[in-house]
Amino acid sequence: MTIGNEYLKSVVGRFNSVKKLGDDTIRQLTEEDLHWAYHAESNSIAIIVKHMSGNMVSRWTDFLTTDGEKDYRNRDDEFTDDISSIAKLNEIWEKGWNTLIDTLTSLSERDLLKTIYIRGEGHTVIDAIERQLSHYSYHVGQIVFIGKMIKGEQWNSLSIPKGKSKEYLQEMLEKHQGK
Repeated sequence: MTIGNEYLKSVVGRFNSVKKLGDDTIRQLTEEDLHWAYHAESNSIAIIVKHMSGNMVSRWTDFLTTDGEKDYRNRDDEFTDDISSIAKLNEIWEKGWNTLIDTLTSLSERDLLKTIYIRGEGHTVIDAIERQLSHYSYHVGQIVFIGKMIKGEQWNSLSIPKGKSKEYLQEMLEKHQGK
């Protein structure tokens, strides 16, 4: 066991946890819900998904060898809500996440201190990973918040439901005492 390998394992787990929050939110919503925006300057969940996927494909394709802002990326187009169906939204969502996770799982401890570039700016691989974990967590938080606004009282909590903290703590203690 080395710290670098443990870091990579941990960060893959963190990204997967963030993705699950998005998955569990999207699963609760209708196609119409996915295109809802608070006002004209707000982003719908569909737009956020499109932006995240565009970012992921650009950043994580040829991660160690090319700038993370690819020539083929049209970032401005990511903010056009033109996703035609839930199936298409899920395809776009999965493409981004698969690109990210496939790249992360291909990295080794030796890669962590290498320098990669995003828009010409150098970052260690560790810094680039942390930068993107923060970015994607921010956007998934937006997705969850929008989902909660849309669903209101029909929202199925993705974490500890209000008023259930003590019960949850007891469940976790019982679960982990056996390990």
